[in-house]
Amino acid sequence: MSSGDEAIRLAEERAAATRERNLPQFTDMPIPADTANLREGANLNDALLGVLPLVGVWRGEGEVVYPTIDGPFRFGQQITFAHDGRPFLVYEARSWLLNEAGEVIRPAAREQGFWRPQEDDTIELLLTHNTGIVELYYGKVRTQTSWEFETDAVIRSATAKEVKASQRLYGVVNGDLAYVEERAMMGQEMQPHTSAHLKRIVG
Repeated sequence: MSSGDEAIRLAEERAAATRERNLPQFTDMPIPADTANLREGANLNDALLGVLPLVGVWRGEGEVVYPTIDGPFRFGQQITFAHDGRPFLVYEARSWLLNEAGEVIRPAAREQGFWRPQEDDTIELLLTHNTGIVELYYGKVRTQTSWEFETDAVIRSATAKEVKASQRLYGVVNGDLAYVEERAMMGQEMQPHTSAHLKRIVG
């Protein structure tokens, strides 16, 4: 069995309870719609086999910490990895702050972008944040279910906080998505900033 076949088999097992769900779709689009379900929509481009386990929608909770904030704080988050048949993943993350009882306080960080696997096994990750930050990461596939990145460039608007660099590690562990992010910002050295554990709800 090829590594691609094995990845598809494992994805089928992980999605036993979510295979009937997908992103809301418009039926009158003249081009392929985004899909977060490998069983629907455009066929997955072969260039995306290294990130296949990520395709879906994930939801859960995490923690944000940093010396310049009063935290740690809890947050809820939903992350979407979708595709339209071309060799990139569409990425969106939406977060909301939680109080100690797990109740929603208010909307929090948002980021959108693209994961672009390359022929040399690197992955370009382009992210735009609602806080005025634009980041270009370069990363690689570590294993069939883990990926790591570090920033190559950070651009910020005049009203954005100072961010110098960031590192991220994503992994699918026992069917769940987990990640950790480190940041060097606001005069601080590179150190942990956010982490989360998310369960698949689509795909």
